[in-house]
Amino acid sequence: MKVTDPVCPIALTAELIRCPSVTPEEGGALVLLEDLLSGAGFVCTRVDRNGTPNLFARWGDKGHARSFGFNGHTDVVPLGNHADWTRAPFGAEQAEGRIWGRGACDMKSGVAAFAAAAVDFVRNAPPDGAIILAITGDEEGPGTDGTVALLDWMADHGEAMSVCLVGEPTCPDVMGEMIKIGRRGSMTVHVTATGVQGHAAYPHRAKNPLPVLVAYLHHLARYELDQGNEHFGPSTLALTTIDVGNPASNVIPAQARATFNIRFNDLHSGASLTDAMVSLAEEISKNSGVSLDLDVHISGESFLTAPGPLVDLVVKSVEAECGLTPVLSTSGGTSDARFVKDHCPVVEFGLVGKSMHQVDEYAEIEHIHALKAVYSRVLQGYFQ
Repeated sequence: MKVTDPVCPIALTAELIRCPSVTPEEGGALVLLEDLLSGAGFVCTRVDRNGTPNLFARWGDKGHARSFGFNGHTDVVPLGNHADWTRAPFGAEQAEGRIWGRGACDMKSGVAAFAAAAVDFVRNAPPDGAIILAITGDEEGPGTDGTVALLDWMADHGEAMSVCLVGEPTCPDVMGEMIKIGRRGSMTVHVTATGVQGHAAYPHRAKNPLPVLVAYLHHLARYELDQGNEHFGPSTLALTTIDVGNPASNVIPAQARATFNIRFNDLHSGASLTDAMVSLAEEISKNSGVSLDLDVHISGESFLTAPGPLVDLVVKSVEAECGLTPVLSTSGGTSDARFVKDHCPVVEFGLVGKSMHQVDEYAEIEHIHALKAVYSRVLQGYFQ
């Protein structure tokens, strides 16, 4: 691909799909992007950490007062059962107005669209400022050495984004219908109930952990965290597994375990919810002789990018290219925006996400062209 030609986001998406970058494998995707971007005058640096591949690319002077950032990932989830695919998972076949393959939707098309927009923009209208692309190979994995590593490296090397747009799929059904201006926080809690093992015929000689655990879970299932607010729906708590592992019907087990997940809005923090869950466990288990121990993992705090210049710019760009006004949403799961929000204001806009993580994943070809056009218009508006 010649940098002097307009970068076709479909051709670039196809090249990226053909890279088998199932997390944590790099698969050649970042090598491909580095070649494209460096050829267009971007200074590229691999920021690999603990075996996780990452790419930082900057066009323009380091430390410029204005720098627009894009963030995305090239790693993809596993295929599942290969036999269930009716098209080659890494074939990038184009048919029925779609491009097919793992990562077509989530989110190699998004990376291709913003890389193509950035390359064309700096060639045709070099801005008074910098453009930064922070691309990770660890969004679908643990997330500990991906965008976090890029942001750590940027802080250590005096690099900064003034604002950032994450290219994750954001539209439920129609291209352009939704922008993410925040995300709920997420935390997973593993509960271990510990009592004393004994014979089922002599329950008074044991301390059965199951009734205490069940009582705790019963309270959780009825627990109303809040009723939501202007920008967020109500927080949710979902019980996800209960495990005893007791094959004997005549034995009272010593331990039982359960797990639940909380998706919370900005009325809470991970710490405040942890305190509430621990206090409830202590109250339920009091005087029972059974302990309830909680192991809490907070994968991200809630955040909101309030409507303002960045949100308005993206909204107007989507309106101009897609013909509708997008809803400003905080719905869905987590994304790497939860890390970027500690660095600079961040919003998310990308494709319709219907097929992400599915067998026969695909993206609509016309939507990818529209996405590049939105990103191009965002850059034009930002640097005007």
